[in-house]
Amino acid sequence: MRIAHLTLPNNLFLAPMAGVTDRPFRQLCKTLGAGHAVSEMAASNPALWKTDKSTRRLNHYGETKPIAVQIAGADPDMMAHAAAYNIERGAQIIDINMGCPAKKVCAVAAGSALLQNEALVERILRAVHAECAQRGVPLTLKYRTGWSPEHKNAIHIAQMAESIGVSLLTLHGRTRACGYTGHAEYDTIKAVKQSVNIPVIANGDITSPEKAKFVLDYTGADGLMIGRAAQGNPWIFREVLHYLKTGSYLNAPTLEEAHEIMMDHLRDHHEFYGEKTGLLTARKHLQWYLCGPAGKNNSVVDQLMLAQSTGEQLRIVDEFFLAWKQSGQVYFTAANDSLQPTPKRRLAA
Repeated sequence: MRIAHLTLPNNLFLAPMAGVTDRPFRQLCKTLGAGHAVSEMAASNPALWKTDKSTRRLNHYGETKPIAVQIAGADPDMMAHAAAYNIERGAQIIDINMGCPAKKVCAVAAGSALLQNEALVERILRAVHAECAQRGVPLTLKYRTGWSPEHKNAIHIAQMAESIGVSLLTLHGRTRACGYTGHAEYDTIKAVKQSVNIPVIANGDITSPEKAKFVLDYTGADGLMIGRAAQGNPWIFREVLHYLKTGSYLNAPTLEEAHEIMMDHLRDHHEFYGEKTGLLTARKHLQWYLCGPAGKNNSVVDQLMLAQSTGEQLRIVDEFFLAWKQSGQVYFTAANDSLQPTPKRRLAA
């Protein structure tokens, strides 16, 4: 899989998700099989670049290359400036967000709101591409099938982007009006793939190895982008890769491996954010891990939500796995909530 002159390990992408795909999570997913990961959406407004949130979002220290930064905004000059700013700080790929359906993004005519104004889309693409081209950096675009089911313009946007010099398209199979409701549709992605000669990545509701194969076969897309299905389930990338290559299923992680992955992720997350912020922002990841494929482990999640320090979070997770291993289970699948250590019944009791 290539993006212009850059070669990727494979064609599975981690979707950029605000508040989720920070550097620790991107690196974890790359380690577990993702061939590419784009940063959280970064604002194009220079006034926001020095905030703690933006500084973290643009921190790529130690991350596996290529480094891809997603920018969002509605002003062509500011978007071009943002591209140049990030390239100067190590970005090797610039991605433009025209897919986010969030109200606070669309309220300022950014994200998927731009799809209503094709003239502005063209101006932004031309301005950003000019900055990228002179620095030898590929430009990619993530967008949706249109503004609403009655107003789909994905093919026209794709052809426009290709003519301007965009190197790759990622298309989510919903309109802005759909948000994340209903089901993604893949007919538009298939039509876009047939209408351009640059790589097209399919995105939306890719939740399993079987679904991944179906979407690739049906759309003819060059790759897949996985988002929400990776929350609490970062090994989905290696599971999909294995299925696509062999047609067989990869075992779920063992308890030993899942334990190690979660502890390493937690430590990296805490170090990245610091004690106070890290304690709070780790909670969502812990909930996803323990209330996702591994079942609803309510008692341990309750403890984690009440933890007063990052050290306490680590200890609770450690005790949870030690207790679970004693049950004789081998794989990180549905857990028996009765096995969870509680404040009254610790492992040593």
